[in-house]
Amino acid sequence: MEKRTLTCIGCPMGCQITVEFEGEEIFSLTGNTCAIGDKYARQEVTHPERVVTSTVVVEGGAKDRTSVKTKGNIPKDKIFECMEAINEVRAQAPLKIGDVVIKDVCGTGVDVVVTKNCDAA
Repeated sequence: MEKRTLTCIGCPMGCQITVEFEGEEIFSLTGNTCAIGDKYARQEVTHPERVVTSTVVVEGGAKDRTSVKTKGNIPKDKIFECMEAINEVRAQAPLKIGDVVIKDVCGTGVDVVVTKNCDAA
């Protein structure tokens, strides 16, 4: 059985949550003060996910790069593969917040979108 202590990021309380689990079966979860912490800890030890933020190269833009992020969470084990895909992108200016630069990144079902406008040069 594995035991892990996490600092919850679900709310400003930052509870120290201890989870005892094996594979996807959770045997005990203590330390959370709300249901958000319970949900966060269960997700974190069984299927951790993250939002990825980065930048992409912009061609023909007033700036050389603009910021991007995944529109939602992706599996943590796909982060490096996602970053490789993001690093290959060459986006054409102008770009607006919300423009999709990669659809369904790495088969996750999540798009990578622009988070800062970039005008043409």
